[in-house]
Amino acid sequence: MNKNKLFTAIVVSLACAAWGGQAVAATPEAKAAYKAANEQAGLNYKLAHAECEKITGNPKDVCVAEAKAVRAYDEAVAQAQYTNTLRAYTKARIKIADANYDVDLTRCDALTGNDKDVCVKLAKSTKVAALADAKADKKVIEARSDAREAKRKAEYKVATEKCDALAGAAKDDCIKAAKTQFGY
Repeated sequence: MNKNKLFTAIVVSLACAAWGGQAVAATPEAKAAYKAANEQAGLNYKLAHAECEKITGNPKDVCVAEAKAVRAYDEAVAQAQYTNTLRAYTKARIKIADANYDVDLTRCDALTGNDKDVCVKLAKSTKVAALADAKADKKVIEARSDAREAKRKAEYKVATEKCDALAGAAKDDCIKAAKTQFGY
C-alpha cells in the first residue's frame, strides 16, 4: 500500500504542475519515451509471470495478479505522463486502484468463511477509498486552477486600470506590458 501512497503523491504533484499550464502537443521524444515505457512494462510483466510459473495454487494466482498490477501501474503512469492532463492522471489512478483491487481479491480466494467475507469487504473498501481520493484530488486541482485564473484576470484588470491614468504612447506601452505580463 505504500506504493499507492507514493504514487498518489507523485500524481498529485505532477498534475498540479501540468494543470498550471496549457497542454502541450506530444513531442517525438515524449512519444518515444511512452513507447519505451510500455515495452518495458510488457517485458517486466513477462519476466514476473515466468517467475510465477514456478509456484502453484493460490500463491501463483496472487503472483500473477501482482505482475498484472505492476504492468497496469507502469502503463498507467506512462500514459498519464505522455498525455499530461489532469484527466489522464485521474484515469491512471483509477486503473491502478482496479488492479490493486484484483490483487486483493485474489489474496482473498485463499480464505474461507467469514475471513474471506471480511477480506473482500476490506478490498472493496480500499478500492472505494482510492477512487474517492482520485476524484477529490481532481476537484481540488481544478478548483486551484480556476482560482489561479480568476486571480490572474483580476490582477490584469488592476494593471489596465493603472494604465488609464496615462495617455498616448505611454498608455499603449503600459497596456502592452500588462497583456504580456498576464498572458493576454
